[in-house]
Amino acid sequence: MTVESAANGSEGVAKAVSGSYDCILLDINMEEMDGFQALSTIRGKEVMTPIIIVSGRKDDYDMLYGLGLGADDYVTKPFNPVVLAAKVKALIRRAKIGDRLYFGSIKAGPFSYDTRTLRLYKNGTPISLTAKENSLIWMFMNNVNRVFTKNDIYSSIWDEPVMDENAIMVYINRLRQKIEDDPSHPRYIKNVRGMGYMFVV
Repeated sequence: MTVESAANGSEGVAKAVSGSYDCILLDINMEEMDGFQALSTIRGKEVMTPIIIVSGRKDDYDMLYGLGLGADDYVTKPFNPVVLAAKVKALIRRAKIGDRLYFGSIKAGPFSYDTRTLRLYKNGTPISLTAKENSLIWMFMNNVNRVFTKNDIYSSIWDEPVMDENAIMVYINRLRQKIEDDPSHPRYIKNVRGMGYMFVV
């Protein structure tokens, strides 16, 4: 891996916006601009590079807040460097939709997904997605009307043995905010009581 570093949050944002990276590791406690502000600014510029927050802050609130702002994963310190490297590689692989990717366009209802550019469109209007949101919508659009359990979703998108239900709910809600006409009454991503979720068009 070729790695570049930034001395503070402002420099990190400048690099993320102007450069081309496969993944960004982001601390929270930084000078000039903290990690949450940096993350919000990066996503506000529609930079969808996968981002992993690496922080000593272990509160669930910090993790959920970071994921809600657009982070793709949250790793707490201290951590095993080998595990972190594996997470980076897995996230990059998922961002490119790995070896499942085929070139063309997937269409479902008002949605179309360009697998060459990894862009989602609703009625022709582009919708910016993070890496995990990309993987979720790709999975849903290829399996319309199929019920996915939370375990199905976690093992497919996160590829980790222990399921984190909070993370699933965060990403489902984030995706609904972007694709639903009324996220409080979802039309496309439906809850299936006692089972999981289903994509309906």
